[in-house]
Amino acid sequence: MNSYDAPADDELTARILDAALAELRDYGLKRTSVENVARRAGLARATIYRRFANKPELVRVVAVREVSRMMEHVTRRVASLPTVQERVVEGFVAGVRLARDDSLLTKLLASEPETTLPYLTVDSEGALAAIRLLLVAQLMDTPEPLGLADPEATAEVMVRLGLSVLFAPRGHIPLDTEEDLRAFATTFLLPLLR
Repeated sequence: MNSYDAPADDELTARILDAALAELRDYGLKRTSVENVARRAGLARATIYRRFANKPELVRVVAVREVSRMMEHVTRRVASLPTVQERVVEGFVAGVRLARDDSLLTKLLASEPETTLPYLTVDSEGALAAIRLLLVAQLMDTPEPLGLADPEATAEVMVRLGLSVLFAPRGHIPLDTEEDLRAFATTFLLPLLR
């Protein structure tokens, strides 16, 4: 497994990832260690190292799993909407709200931005790929053909705009309320579908 792939859904890997997530929630990024994750999971450190080369890889896989869970929640929330345009707008609103409300993410960004931001920016290939693939599926799941030349590029631009809303929420464009987010998505994301 490379550091950006989600591991197989076996029980032992899930146990390790659950323990790592709990450690991150309780102690943050800096104070979480593979040894503490092993202790919490009731495993030897060597068992964790057989699945994950090091702590950064373990943290990346935890992040990818959590992002995938969030995106699956958003996908379920917008599944009944009739058009891809409505799913894009409401999915954007739901995704931003979910990310803003995530206690782990907000805690880590507030307490350890210098450690957390690299996982969400320069080392974000796994999370970016997970979101992009789920968004591509939403863009392609429509009775009306969109005619997108490159659906993955369109999805990636949307994801990158969403990340900028999370990391730089203050500016000229209001982004505080759900209505603000809907207006942003309508104005700046929907034109990408044309």
